[in-house]
Amino acid sequence: MTEFLQIAAAAFAVGIVVGLTGMGGGALMTPALIFLGVGDTKAVITADLTAAAVYKSGGAIVHSRHGAPNFEMAKWLIVGSVPMAFLGPFLVKAVVDPDKVDDVLKICIGFALLFAAATYALRLYINLRAVRRGFEPDDSKVQIRPIPTIAVGAVGGLLVGVTSVGSGSVIMVALLMLYPALSAVKLVGTDLVQAVPLVLAAAIANILAHGLDWGLTIPLIIGSVPGTIIGSRLAPAVPQSIIRRGIVVVLCMSGVALLDKAGWAPLGAAEDETYPMLIAATGVMVLVLVPIVWGFIRKSEGLPFFGGPTVREIEEGRAQHTETR
Repeated sequence: MTEFLQIAAAAFAVGIVVGLTGMGGGALMTPALIFLGVGDTKAVITADLTAAAVYKSGGAIVHSRHGAPNFEMAKWLIVGSVPMAFLGPFLVKAVVDPDKVDDVLKICIGFALLFAAATYALRLYINLRAVRRGFEPDDSKVQIRPIPTIAVGAVGGLLVGVTSVGSGSVIMVALLMLYPALSAVKLVGTDLVQAVPLVLAAAIANILAHGLDWGLTIPLIIGSVPGTIIGSRLAPAVPQSIIRRGIVVVLCMSGVALLDKAGWAPLGAAEDETYPMLIAATGVMVLVLVPIVWGFIRKSEGLPFFGGPTVREIEEGRAQHTETR
């Protein structure tokens, strides 16, 4: 019963964050469950994907009713993502030694978390450049490019199928780079719509390859669904930029911790041994260095090291374009 409540509480907390920020739940939920020690990594990934298929469906339905998604773009993403998401777990099962699957998956998830953190920084930089150039999104100018869109879906699908991470972070920033004229509401809506069949395919494949632990899945769904609903309702009143920056720190620390726990050779740890100081140092380094790096990026765009437009203004698209060069 204690384990059930722990899983439900973790799912509720992650659900709130997903509802508040729209950032992918897999990047938070999967490492949280691994560190709780409630099951092996295969079981955690499968349960997380199954729960995500439930709560992402609700978000996609809401966006569909409001006409936000670009369905043609979503179609080509699905063409690439669904087959690769289905292939992912079987590829792992065929290639990786069964005795090493748990560690290999931890390493894959660790790198996926670091990649997800990097995509947030890249997305912010793209938005900053758009603000500096006075670029206004215009959905009427978006011309769908099937082949690159399929490729984005395929990479994201494989990542999700193997690790459960990527549907709400990696694919979104790839779409932003591929279709800079796409408005924020279309971007989120399109990603949510394509994420439903993607996560379903990944969940089904993982269930077939590894089985499903209902003891993990049921409390995940019970906790995550109300958490996501509450987070969505609180979103307008909460400064999302601060939460997102906090999530980036957590993703970096979790990524390093999983690599460490899996005994990834460059870190030198043995299996199930960790270096707490290394993980803590990662968090401190991200907190200290990221604002400094961001300041230099601002300088490269002709802005002061600190000041406006702030991260919040850039993310919310409310910054005023001022030419200072």
